[in-house]
Formats: sequence, C-alpha cells, structure tokens
Amino acid sequence: MNNPLTAPARRRVVLLATGGTIAGVGQAGKTIGYRPGSLTVEQILSAVPEVRSVAEIEAIQICNVNSDDITAELWIELAKTINRMAGDPDVAGFVITHGTDTLEETAYFLNLTVKTDKPVVITGSMRPSTSISADGPMNLYQAVCVAVSEEAMGKGVLAVFSDRIYAARSVTKTSNYHVAAISAGETGAIGVVRDGDVFFYESPGRKHTTQTVFDVSGMTGLPRVSILYFAVDADVDLLRFAAERSDGLVIAGAGAGEFSKRFRDVIRGLTIPVVISSRIDSSVITGDNLLCPNTIAANSLSPQKAAILLRLALASGCRDLASLYMEY
Repeated sequence: MNNPLTAPARRRVVLLATGGTIAGVGQAGKTIGYRPGSLTVEQILSAVPEVRSVAEIEAIQICNVNSDDITAELWIELAKTINRMAGDPDVAGFVITHGTDTLEETAYFLNLTVKTDKPVVITGSMRPSTSISADGPMNLYQAVCVAVSEEAMGKGVLAVFSDRIYAARSVTKTSNYHVAAISAGETGAIGVVRDGDVFFYESPGRKHTTQTVFDVSGMTGLPRVSILYFAVDADVDLLRFAAERSDGLVIAGAGAGEFSKRFRDVIRGLTIPVVISSRIDSSVITGDNLLCPNTIAANSLSPQKAAILLRLALASGCRDLASLYMEY
C-alpha cells in the first residue's frame, strides 16, 4: 500500500484521452441524452485539480469519440504510444480515459500488446460531467493514484472504477445505468483505492503485457473476426455470410457454448478458425464442451475478448490457438 499524496517525489503520468462519457456534456443535472467525447483532455483535468498533487500530468488527446467508435487502428495507436513512452524513466505510468461501452475490450487488447511493467490504468465514468454527482473526477483521481503506485507494477493493464481495481482480462460492464457498472463478475476486484491509498490483494494469473508473444510495432490493422450470437432459430445464412467475409469467427453459444444442429453442420465445413464462447456471463468452455472438432474453446473469455485474442493470433501467425486460450 502507498499513498501518492505523501510520496517524497512526484513522477510523470501520461494521460491518454479517447473520449467517452467522462468527456460528455449534456443538460445540467441529467444522466442521459448527453454528447460523449465533448470535452478535451485539458478540460477534464481542470475539473480534478487534485491529480496534479499526485503526479505531473502529460496529457495527450488520442481521439475524442464515443467508445462504440473505437477501432483496431486506435487500439494499435494506443499500444504503440505506450510502448514508445514507457522507456522514459521519468514516466511512472499511464492512464487512459475511455467510454465504458467498450472499455473492457480496449483494456484486454492493451493487456496483450503493451510491453512494459509500468502501470497502465484505464478508467471512465457512467455519468457525464454535467450530471449531478458526476463520477468521472473521482475515477480519474483514483486511476492516477494507481498509476504511480509501485504495487501496480507488473500486474498488467488495470481498470479503476468506483474505488475498485480490476484486471483487464476479467473486467466487464454489467449495467447500463448503475454508477458501479464496471465489475469483474465472479473473479472480482484485485484491489481498492481509498483516499489515495492503493491496496492490492490479488495478482492476475494469466500471461499479459511483457509475457505475451504479440508485437504491434509493425501492425497497422487487424484481421476481421466476426461474432455470431446463437439463439433459438438463429439464421444459418448469417453464419455463412459472416464466414465468407471473415478471417475467423467467434460463436457466442448458449449454455456451455452450444448451438443448433444447423449451426453445427455449417461450422463443421468451415476452414477458418472458429472459437466457441458463451452468451452467459459466467461460463467456462473447455475442449470437452466442443460440439465440432474443428473449433477452439475460449475458456472463460467473453465473446468480445475471445475475438480480440483471435485477431491478434491471426495477425501474428500463431498456429496453436487452443494453447493461447489456455495461456491468455
């Protein structure tokens, strides 16, 4: 545990802003009907002067969008920026402000691609800056506290939200209105922040950051991977169409990654990689669950995170995909 407010020396935190609700503006007091990505990073910082007592802040506006408009190209830009700046000994860590809708996806991509043990912390808010009791300022303050914490070193990419610290692999959005909408399901938080004090109780167990095989230095984009959601009477023609236009597929199956015989007949004939996940929040898919021998078990990864790992694996030429889903 450490308190950056009482630390003997202030170090630099690089703040990478991408937009989202934390940069949102709307009708005074309202929590809906706002425009995300309206405030610049400097305007966000001006509302939280306390962060400058924790660290020197270097602010960079990567983009200013609703997180539904985040792209693989922006992910790669973020990862390359962090990897380039991490070599500066005066940089203690990084904070990324981000919309909550796809926060978990950006966090997991960076968890697989940044090459530093320095803290990389992603945060956002559920309420725009103009609402009553906006949560963005506290989340940003706490994220900076974690970014300068020595105990956060080597723990991979972290998400800080509503006093809690989550590992990138397990973090997820669980509500579209609750102020504590960012969680980690059964895995739970690995630490908490209280008045600037940072407490860690667990460490991520899967490979991340400097331990992964992925190198984005030469990447400009990622292969296309489509996610198909199975439900009763799911249209197999959509499955065929997606397969024709994709380099790989992820199936969000029912239960333990299951789907209809019609889906099975199409999947058995595919030559592109097909990863089987589940539409259920709490699920583990193993090799024994697989209905088709030419598919790969996503383990406990959600469909959206399973797709990220597959895109990176295809871009990197990885062949043993089944092992990657066990390692990452």
